[in-house]
Amino acid sequence: MLAKILSGTLSGIEGKLIEVEVDVANRGFPTFTIVGLPSKSVDEAKDRVKTAIINASFEMPDSRITVNLAPADIPKKGSGFDLPIAVGILAASGIIRKDVLNDSLFIGELSLEGKVRLVPGALSIVQMAKEKRISQVFVPLENACETVLVDGITVYPLSNLLDLILYLNGHTMITPQKKVNINEVTKEEYSVDFCDIHGQKQAKRGLEIAAAGFHNIHLKGPPGTGKTLLSRAFPSVLPPMNKAEILEVTKIYSSVGLLNKGAFITIRPFRSPHNTVSRIGLIGGGTNPTPGEISLAHRGVLFLDEFPEFPHSVLEALRQPMEDGRVTVSRASGSMTFPSRFILLAASNPCPCGYFGHPKKSCSCLPGAMMKYRKRLSGPLLDRIDLHVDVPPVQENQFAVVGDKEETKKIRERIMKAHIIQNNRFKNTKKIHSNGEMGVRDIKAYCNLTKEAMLLLRQAVSRLSLSARSYFKIIKVAQTITDLQGEKTIDIGHIGEALQFRLNDE
Repeated sequence: MLAKILSGTLSGIEGKLIEVEVDVANRGFPTFTIVGLPSKSVDEAKDRVKTAIINASFEMPDSRITVNLAPADIPKKGSGFDLPIAVGILAASGIIRKDVLNDSLFIGELSLEGKVRLVPGALSIVQMAKEKRISQVFVPLENACETVLVDGITVYPLSNLLDLILYLNGHTMITPQKKVNINEVTKEEYSVDFCDIHGQKQAKRGLEIAAAGFHNIHLKGPPGTGKTLLSRAFPSVLPPMNKAEILEVTKIYSSVGLLNKGAFITIRPFRSPHNTVSRIGLIGGGTNPTPGEISLAHRGVLFLDEFPEFPHSVLEALRQPMEDGRVTVSRASGSMTFPSRFILLAASNPCPCGYFGHPKKSCSCLPGAMMKYRKRLSGPLLDRIDLHVDVPPVQENQFAVVGDKEETKKIRERIMKAHIIQNNRFKNTKKIHSNGEMGVRDIKAYCNLTKEAMLLLRQAVSRLSLSARSYFKIIKVAQTITDLQGEKTIDIGHIGEALQFRLNDE
């Protein structure tokens, strides 16, 4: 007899619908064959499924079993096909009624004793099932938590194979996974507050602008000036993610198995790879392409400390994702596109010893070594960074100052107001969420400059030989400054402040 079961697999971070066809023949020698481009992990499902069915107190058919994973031209990998194969065998053998399997999708790994284990990418597959208008999905109990924000589909958590068989035959009940409100699950805890950082008023202002408009920022200064501490405090002022962003980020983490106990991501990611990271580790790739650090930082922060110490080829690979907000990885098996809309937060020293320009310590670097150090960061890469901020040493008298230190809560309130303004500005667009994501056409459509502001900007471009990219990035930063002040038109003061953050590098 023949049974057809719906399941899914991952293609990058997206779910693909797979139809599991199981035929239990009445004739022929007892064999168990899986076809349809299965990987080694899928082929090993034969032993897991057979033992799980027997340990669930059911008989394994003593006949020829053929399993086809369709469409046959899509590579199948992972252990998530264990459960649909087991259900298909039981349905083809007459143990489970076939009519109850209509409009249902199954994913899950089986242990030898019949327990249903966690699999990566469950959220992507559930979202795919919703798009395909499948009404119910059966997932491992540990995966159920990550699906609670997906509306319009019923998710059944499973702990073992026996419970599923009894439910499908109408002997027991399985309670569907309860949906939750986004406001009930969002928890934000940060270890560093801006009021704990002494001095560095200009750097704090730069980080505030970067958070409000989702701009890339580069902190440059001697060791011990607070660059790393400022970076660690930066996520605390970022606006919270909405439901769509939470699902988007959680889907990435689910696909690589980085979710803690199946929970979803509620705060913006903060990724801080070491400077020994490989190009594949940062960008993504591998034999079967998987997301890298820039995709894991999607809708969050990618912090690169000791910026010039990263390999040159690794840094240059950042240029295209920084512009496009996505990265395409091509391999012999195919091409995968991963989202990578992140804030690049880079920190570096002015020279190898770190003390060039220090008011009290002298620099010991030779001119050649200093030039070689600076050449590690190419002009095209630096040109893609919106804000360049000098972080000078903190003066002794600033350690005793208490009154002028502003708490993260107050800074975030201003950022949230600017974020609301941007949401209203881009409410009719699907791809833009902040000023930093605007293209040339969007800048011309949404940014209004006064005559004085335009005159100052043109003079700066002429006298400083700024690139066309710098020209538009200055306007985007000025628009964010305008939003922070609650104004509608970019004035000469906004352009002037934006130029200050640009001229640190120029």
